[in-house]
Amino acid sequence: MRIVLAFASLFLSVVLLQISSGAVGPLDALTGLSSGFSKPEVGFLGSAHFFGFFIGCWWAPRLLGDVGHARSYATFTAMGAIGLAAHITITDPSWWAAFRILQGICVAGCYTVIESWLQAKVTNESRGRTMGVYRILDVGASLIAQGMIGYLADMQTYLAYNLLTMICCASLLPMAISRAEQPLTPAATRLRPSIAWARSPLATAGVIVAALSAASFRMVGPIYGQEVGLTPDQIGIFLASFVAGGAIAQYPVGWLADKFDRRWVLIWLSVAAVAACAITVLIAGNGTTAILTSAAIFGFTTFPIYSVSAAHAHDFATDEERVELSAALMFFYAVGAIGAPYTASALIEAFGSGALFALISAGHVVLVVFGLIRMRARPTRALKTPYVYAPRTSFVIGRLLGRSRDSQR
Repeated sequence: MRIVLAFASLFLSVVLLQISSGAVGPLDALTGLSSGFSKPEVGFLGSAHFFGFFIGCWWAPRLLGDVGHARSYATFTAMGAIGLAAHITITDPSWWAAFRILQGICVAGCYTVIESWLQAKVTNESRGRTMGVYRILDVGASLIAQGMIGYLADMQTYLAYNLLTMICCASLLPMAISRAEQPLTPAATRLRPSIAWARSPLATAGVIVAALSAASFRMVGPIYGQEVGLTPDQIGIFLASFVAGGAIAQYPVGWLADKFDRRWVLIWLSVAAVAACAITVLIAGNGTTAILTSAAIFGFTTFPIYSVSAAHAHDFATDEERVELSAALMFFYAVGAIGAPYTASALIEAFGSGALFALISAGHVVLVVFGLIRMRARPTRALKTPYVYAPRTSFVIGRLLGRSRDSQR
């Protein structure tokens, strides 16, 4: 409870930010389809979001160093609010893509500020509990955002986007009125993508496949849901089931990743993901309960792949490299996420709803084959870093997670 009170303003900002940003993707998809957007155009909105996210991840630490935490957060929140409110001024996929870039910058920038602030204030003794609360609130807010989809879709368009705009603006208030002293601004994280491939080619491939799975499902899942007959409120539950399944998987998969060779854990997770994709497609006509259950199974098998890949990469890194390595893995995740939604939606347009899961399955098959090849290249490390659930939020998350790995060794 003390942790919650100590960081109450930061945690409340995270919750409000996640609710507004987590709901806009599905709302854009459903509103865009009803407004006559093609499926590839809807997918392009998701790709635009992750392009903005990548820009925000790179730019935020530099702006933070120039103007400080509070002003940076205000800047990024304003960009997100403009991106949300602008949706009602024009209904055009090209303009909406530009608005989604602003939203992506907002999400990456705000998370960078919050995580930099947490990093500066937590101690080694409170780090684990703080990160635990942070993850629970982040996932919980994501579930709330998905649960709002049906409610937002039933509202008039301008009311739905105005509501999300207000929630986005409200995330600024806890930071603005907090009496807590702002921490010193940290140096910008050095971005050196090559370090990820140098330490573990398999982990690099793993985070790209994780991006393919998560970004495709989150941004194109509403199209799939509509294709298989789900109502807007059911689509929200469909997406929430994916998040819930992934959250539940963290403990058992983490236990397996700490106990067994992480390469085998990655390979078997991908095998299970291919099976989950096949099950999802095959039972699409068996009713809503079957579809929602398959989404949870899909989340259970695919969501932990990023964290297992990150843990495997950190097994081969020194303590001094952890922050750079985390940023490099996030770079590859963002790159994979940029292309995934548009590609998935174009395939659905050409081949039908099952093409979404065919694309994801293909990515996991490649990861299985590459994993088997890499197992012949070198042995795994006997001394492992602890498995840590790694949120895909900013390039500076490694500052928080790095010491968690070191302190638990």
